[in-house]
Amino acid sequence: MSNVFEVLKDRGYIKQMTHEEEIKDLLSKEKVTFYIGFDPTADSLHVGHFIAMMFMSHMQQHGHRPIALIGGGTAQIGDPSGRTDMRQMMTDEIIAHNVSCIKKQMEKFIDFSDDKALLVNNADWLRGLNYIDFIRDIGSQFSVNRMLSADCFKSRMENGGLSFLEFNYMLMQGYDFLVLNRKFGCTMQLGGDDQWSNMIAGVDLIRKKDRKQGYAMTCTLLTNSEGNKMGKTAKGALWLDPEKTSPYEFYQYWRNLPDADVAQPLALLTFLPMDEVRRLSALEGAEINEAKKVLAYEVTKIVHGEEEAEKAKQASEALFGQGGLDLTNVPTSEVTEDVFGKGVVDLMVELGLLKTKSEGRRLVQQNGLAINDEKVTDFAMEITKDLFIDGAMMIKQGKKKYNRVVIK
Repeated sequence: MSNVFEVLKDRGYIKQMTHEEEIKDLLSKEKVTFYIGFDPTADSLHVGHFIAMMFMSHMQQHGHRPIALIGGGTAQIGDPSGRTDMRQMMTDEIIAHNVSCIKKQMEKFIDFSDDKALLVNNADWLRGLNYIDFIRDIGSQFSVNRMLSADCFKSRMENGGLSFLEFNYMLMQGYDFLVLNRKFGCTMQLGGDDQWSNMIAGVDLIRKKDRKQGYAMTCTLLTNSEGNKMGKTAKGALWLDPEKTSPYEFYQYWRNLPDADVAQPLALLTFLPMDEVRRLSALEGAEINEAKKVLAYEVTKIVHGEEEAEKAKQASEALFGQGGLDLTNVPTSEVTEDVFGKGVVDLMVELGLLKTKSEGRRLVQQNGLAINDEKVTDFAMEITKDLFIDGAMMIKQGKKKYNRVVIK
């Protein structure tokens, strides 16, 4: 398949689009400049952004030019889409720091050399706007009645109201598309399906202001079999930054997915041929573990590189396979010899492995805590020297969560 449209459709990326036949024709005959926006609300991208990066990567591999738009300006307002509360306001310094971190991560997935892709920040044109001029020029093109019917505003309206600050977000995003169209010849916006209303606003604005045709295409959101967004862990988001989510934890997340949730990420988050994706997705019973191993390895390789993927795979197989307990490449904490005599549960709370001692008590009562594969039956168990084998002690929570503790 040479047409990226067919590739994206076959892999399950495309959810909605403004002009199906025109887009299909355009992508097969021309080199299209398109954009995806990323608001720098954190100093790392997470797995929700990763699907957008893969969307972008497929497009680039077929000769189209991506613009990664960092929302340094819109981040000062906050996107109300899919939210029931208002986003926390961020300072200029935090936004600037987040932008620089995200730029580095994007370069792993997208080739920015020789103008093959652009990385721009909407703060460059939004921050210098004159409010009266903007409202007269751009605000006059928007119908309030239509805006209020948009899904991205509905939940905010139903849960305590929508601030006028957030109400401006759609105008800003629509204006971004207009600016990118004028400056770079960008004719298409891609994004998550929760952005549909904002994307339509941009297409309409280009038509009204410049009498040109813009296009929009949304991507399926990564959801589990129950319809909830995938990529949430006990600690929060599944981050692409190895300092926030270690490659091992990242690998284990995909390795431990429920059987029913394996097919979609195989298609959306790997570059495996679809024949192989379909073969793996059709496996049943114990054989589905093969698909989970392939998924975990492939996704970790794309995000963290082959070396880290290999380490995570070896650690996982050693811990959960038939072999003995291999303590390498597992999340590790360092302690001093002052730890001797301290309670196991107290240490786990200190290290952030448990939120409270009460949580530890429940874990012990449910036979869910083990040290070096030996069940902990006493909540008050203290740490002794002999628990450290070759200078390391392994804490196991539940069936699959391991943490290694070593003496400095």
